[in-house]
Amino acid sequence: MAQEKKISVEELSKHNSQSDLWASINGTVWDLTSFAPSHPGGLSIILEYAGQDASRAYNEVHGPSLASRSLPSFALKGQLDESTVTDEWKSKQVSNLEHTSTPDEKPDLGQILNTYDFEAAAQKALSKKTWAFQSGAANDNLTHAANVNFYRRIFFRPRVMVGVPEPDTSTNILGNKFSVPVFSSPAALAKLAHPDGELAMYRAAHSRGTTIIACNNASFSYGEIRSAIEDQDYPLLYQLYVNKDRKATEKLVKDISALKPAAILVTVDLPVVGKREADERIQLDAGYQAQKHMAVQSVAGDKKGSGLARSTGSFIDPNLKWSDIGWLKTLTDAPIFVKGVQSAADARKALEHGCAGIYISNHGGRAVDTAQPSILTLLEIQANCPEVLDQMEVFIDGGVRRGSDILKAICLGASAVCLGRPYLYAVGYGEEGVGHLIDILKDELETAMQQVGIRSLSEAHPGLLNTAELDPYVYRGDTHPYARKVVRRQSKL
Repeated sequence: MAQEKKISVEELSKHNSQSDLWASINGTVWDLTSFAPSHPGGLSIILEYAGQDASRAYNEVHGPSLASRSLPSFALKGQLDESTVTDEWKSKQVSNLEHTSTPDEKPDLGQILNTYDFEAAAQKALSKKTWAFQSGAANDNLTHAANVNFYRRIFFRPRVMVGVPEPDTSTNILGNKFSVPVFSSPAALAKLAHPDGELAMYRAAHSRGTTIIACNNASFSYGEIRSAIEDQDYPLLYQLYVNKDRKATEKLVKDISALKPAAILVTVDLPVVGKREADERIQLDAGYQAQKHMAVQSVAGDKKGSGLARSTGSFIDPNLKWSDIGWLKTLTDAPIFVKGVQSAADARKALEHGCAGIYISNHGGRAVDTAQPSILTLLEIQANCPEVLDQMEVFIDGGVRRGSDILKAICLGASAVCLGRPYLYAVGYGEEGVGHLIDILKDELETAMQQVGIRSLSEAHPGLLNTAELDPYVYRGDTHPYARKVVRRQSKL
C-alpha cells in the first residue's frame, strides 16, 4: 500500500518541477503536481519546496490534518524514509533559513497593559513575513488609520451621581448570553503567531464567557476549533468566503452547518484582495528565492503583487450578488450575516433580504483604501435607517483599541464589537495572552461605563456621546449634496 511505501530523499528530490512536484510534510510524501496551481497560498510557495521537506513552512500556517483532509488519496506517495535523511540534505532545505527570522524576546505578559503593548510586542517577536501579513493594510493605510482616529473624535457626555457600583458588561446575542460584547474578528492564519492559533483564541474566549468568529482561512478547521473545548454546544460563529466553485461552497456550508454554528457571516467587502504592499514585498523576496532554487523564470500572476493575502484570497468569487443570500439560506438553518457592510443602503438591503444581522467592516483597512471608517458607517445607519439597529444584530470592527471604543459603538447601536489585529498579536502569548487581552478590554469597558454613568449596556444610548466633530461627514441619503449632483447628472444623460 502507498501508506507503507518508503520514499528516499534521493527519490523525493527527483520530483522537483512544476510538472512533477512532490514534497514531504511531517514525514509523509505527497504528489502536489495537480494541487499546486490551485493552492490558496499561491503556486510559488509550493514550487519553493518541490522535491524537498515542506514541514516547517506548512506547520507555520496549517493545522496537522489539513493535508490529509484536502488532498486526494492518490496524491499520497508514502512515508519519507528517515534512514536516508542526512545532515547535508537537511542543510539544503529552503525552510531552514529563508522564511524565518530570529525574533526578539517578548516582554512578560504582566507588562502588557493595553492593546498597543500587544502590538509593540508582536512587532518585535514575529517574523518579518508574519508581521507584514498581520499588520499591513491596503495602499497608503489611510482607512486603517482613520478607523482608529475616528473613535478618538467622538466624546462622552457623562452623567454623574447615578450610582454605578458594579457595572454589568453582559449582553444577549442570537439567544446566547456573553459576559462581554467582544469577539475576535475572523482573522486568517493565527498559527503564524502561535502553534495553537485559533485553538488558543477559542479556549481563552470560552474561559471569559465570550467567543470568536472562526475564519474561512483559519489555520485549523472549524471542527478542530470547536473541539478545542469540551462543551460542543458553546456558541462559535463562522465566517464564509464564497468560492468561485459554488459546489465547493455548498459542501463547505453544509459541513459547517452540521456542527451547528451560532451564525454564518458571509464576507462581501473583498471581491478581490486589496493591494497590501508590505505583505507583497516580503512575498516578492520569497518568490526571488524560489527562482534561485528552482531556476523558475516566471510564475503565472496578474502583475499586481504576490503577497500571502492576495494569493490566499485567489479563490474568492467576485460575482457575489444580493440574490445569493437566498441561495445560502437554502443550504443552512444557521443565521446569516452580511460581513463588510459599508453604507446605510446596504444595511437596509441586508434587512430586506432577511439576514439575521450585519457586520460593519472595511476589512480593517485591508480592502479598498479610503473607504470610510467603520464607526462613520454606524453613524450613517443611525441617521438613515435606524430600524436596522432595532431589527438586526449589528457587529462592527475596525479601529477598536480601548474599552471606551467598545462603549461608543454600543451607544450608537452595535450589538458587539470585533477585534482582529489585537487578537492576532495577543495569541503570540497563547491562550494566556488572549485571555489577558479580553480581561484588559473588559476592565476598560467597566471603567468607562462607571465614569459615563451607566450600570448595564442596556442603558447605553447615543445621548451619552458628542459626535459633533463627525456629524458633517455622515452621509444622509437624498438630502446629501453629493446625491443631488448624481441625480441631476443622470437626468441629463
